[in-house]
Amino acid sequence: MKRLAGLLALIAITGLSPAGHAEPDRGEVVVFEAASLRDVFSRLAAVFESAHPGVKVVANAAGSQELRAQIEQGANADVFASADRQQMDSLAARKMVAPASIFTCNEPVVIVRPGLAATIKSLGDLPRAERIVIGVPDVPIGNYTLQILRKAGAKAGGPYGADFPARVQAKVASRELNVRQVLAKVKLGEADAGVVYRSDALTAPGKVQVVNIPPDLNVIAEYPIALLAAPPHRALAQAWLDLVLSPVGQGKLREAGFTACPKH
Repeated sequence: MKRLAGLLALIAITGLSPAGHAEPDRGEVVVFEAASLRDVFSRLAAVFESAHPGVKVVANAAGSQELRAQIEQGANADVFASADRQQMDSLAARKMVAPASIFTCNEPVVIVRPGLAATIKSLGDLPRAERIVIGVPDVPIGNYTLQILRKAGAKAGGPYGADFPARVQAKVASRELNVRQVLAKVKLGEADAGVVYRSDALTAPGKVQVVNIPPDLNVIAEYPIALLAAPPHRALAQAWLDLVLSPVGQGKLREAGFTACPKH
């Protein structure tokens, strides 16, 4: 009975008929995805394509602000998944997307090159790094990083102090256009430390050390997803959205380090 229920659930998610035949759609579905979603969405794309023979998931992974700008300029896309509400809200205000759903959350962490793991053990140690890399303010991870620094500087007592944001920013060697570029700089030893999402840090085991940010200083990154207002491949776009929101999609996200969002 449980196996039957699982099969019926998969049929509902993927659009397969009970006989195992895919729906007759052919072609592609174009997914604009925040850079931090690249790996997990690639795994979901394999599930989707297996269930829809002849269909290709075409992914465009970049900073959410870049993707929003591309859509505003008329880029061909079916689905947009952002790492923050701001980029989605901007498109919604222009009626360029359908109503969005928050489908997962994420948590920023500090990453450190392994050689400095004994020196930088906490957020308060971050100014000890000589080369820090963060996101530009317009990219979600860059915005979240600045929020964290401001909260640390405003915290009474503790190891931070009002000048903490300035001391960290004085060590910033570069500001990147997406979170994966931040990860790459630290992973390759081009920077000593950076701020990325936990899901990104998990893609580089042994190449970076993770330093947790205290919960009272951290922020929760909410990820909205929506169909474009006039998606070229509406049926397939809706099927992709259904997969992401399904237990299968949510399970893949949890495995990748994303989290359930707190209930408000």
